[in-house]
Order: sequence, then structure tokens, then C-alpha cells
Amino acid sequence: MLIKKSITIKRHRTSVSLEKEFWDALSIISKEKKISVEKLIFNIDIKRESSLASSIRVFVLQYFLK
Repeated sequence: MLIKKSITIKRHRTSVSLEKEFWDALSIISKEKKISVEKLIFNIDIKRESSLASSIRVFVLQYFLK
């Protein structure tokens, strides 16, 4: 089931729909990196080559495979 959350990226409000597991993973990663989930998503956004939700999923997968 997808969970939609609103975030601000570059002063622009947007929403992202991800499965609960990905939101949980983003929370874990942000705590490890000592940054907010919003800042983490911003960092993913500036490097993305596809949709934001897809880029987040790929980032999470790559993070935990390392």
C-alpha cells in the first residue's frame, strides 16, 4: 500500500507516494546520516534521472546493498 507524503523541495511543495517500507528505510538512513528525511530526499532529487519516487527506491536499494 502506498503512503503519500508532502515535502518541500527547493521551496516547492510536492508529494511522494512510496510503500511504508521505503518510508521506514528513509527514516533509518536519515538517522544514520544525521539529516532530515526531507534533506535526504532533496539530495536524491538533485541527482535523479527518473521520477522522484523511482529514484528514492533505487537509492534505498543501493544504500542497503553496499
